[in-house]
Amino acid sequence: MNILDRYCAKEFLRFLAIIVIAFVSLYLIIDFFEKIRMFLSNQATVYQMVSFFFCSMPMIIWQILPASVLMAALIAFGSLSRHSEIIAMKACGVSLYRTAAPIIVIAALICGLSFIISEFVTPYTNQKANHIRLVEIQKQVMAGASRENQIWYRGKEGIYNFKVFDGRTRSLQGITIYYVDNKLHLVKRIDAERGEWRDGKWIFYNLIATSFAPGSFPEMQALPSQVMALPEHPDNFLGIQKDAENMGYLELRRYIKDIKSEGYDTTSYLVDLYGKAAFPLVNIIMAIIGLASALRGESRGSQAQGLAAGIIIGFSYWIVFAFTVSLGRAGVLSPLLAAWSANIIFGLAAGLLFLRVRT
Repeated sequence: MNILDRYCAKEFLRFLAIIVIAFVSLYLIIDFFEKIRMFLSNQATVYQMVSFFFCSMPMIIWQILPASVLMAALIAFGSLSRHSEIIAMKACGVSLYRTAAPIIVIAALICGLSFIISEFVTPYTNQKANHIRLVEIQKQVMAGASRENQIWYRGKEGIYNFKVFDGRTRSLQGITIYYVDNKLHLVKRIDAERGEWRDGKWIFYNLIATSFAPGSFPEMQALPSQVMALPEHPDNFLGIQKDAENMGYLELRRYIKDIKSEGYDTTSYLVDLYGKAAFPLVNIIMAIIGLASALRGESRGSQAQGLAAGIIIGFSYWIVFAFTVSLGRAGVLSPLLAAWSANIIFGLAAGLLFLRVRT
């Protein structure tokens, strides 16, 4: 790495650090004021609040890294252009592509860092943050547990066992409910293929109800659907089922393999799995968009125009990504295409912008 590479990298990293700190601080301030009522109503201590936000920071950093890379590239090379340093480099025969090389290398390293954070850090810190909020602050009692690909929950009227709980769709799959009397004798058992929360009540589909009367054979009844008067609502299960964001790539892949082998729908989880691989790579795309926008603004003599175009194009990624992911979860797009569509679209746009820069 020569002097010019070190200089460009230093400028980029300096702005990146400032922007990450600014974004994280802004995020924490907004999140604090959104949750201050919850903290005060539950008499949370300063230590609990600090611990909660500290455990939330890895996820915040992971989410804002692409935007930070975009802004850092825009501002760093915009600053070089403003001080005529880009012109000096070109006058010395240094290609703008070569000037951008150290930033792209750093962006590639950030991609790896982003994947490591999502794989080894955020699953633990997210669970810890949820535990602090639900158990330590809100004093909720965790009446259930998640083991491998099964969820066990001690309800008010029985013991529940689920294979899959999807908090986004508020649905259950692979349901078994055991109703017991005061002496823990099995009174009734409900087995259902799936359940949905609609209009404030549970509806189970393809269920079999088995009654166990003392001194007689069990009686079975098969029903295509039935409204179940369960006192628990979906929020009761949120703290038990591990969401995709609370699992790393490898853990989520094992989970998908387990529930798929039992015949359950894994579409939503597959979208999240492919998204975990696709999202870190957007750091390179954002870096290229930022560089191309700043350099095009310099070549046209309109730095403000280049900055505005880069910000609009860059932040549009999140809209497209969220839209394609929702289509994937709904089954409109294949999970792989849903997770990678935004990267493909903006990767092509970034490449075209970069190739059109006048070196």
